Amino acid sequence: MRDFFILWLERIINVIVILGGLGVLIGGLVTMFTVEGGLLAGLGIWFGGALYLMLMGGFIYLGLGIYGNTRRTAEAVEKLASQS
Repeated sequence: MRDFFILWLERIINVIVILGGLGVLIGGLVTMFTVEGGLLAGLGIWFGGALYLMLMGGFIYLGLGIYGNTRRTAEAVEKLASQS
């Protein structure tokens, strides 16, 4: 059951990162074509949004990777303990 939740958590994170990327792209485009915004503001939104998504998505995937590595290590230790 635990693997089910981890698998779906990873899928939900994928969807959130993709939607975040689309939001940054659309937000930058909208800002570029508004009177208050402009080209430089839109490029800033693209740069800042991309940086934010890379950092946050990376940290989330890092956490999932730590979970996976811990699970594999526990399985290896159990296998080693059963051999001796």
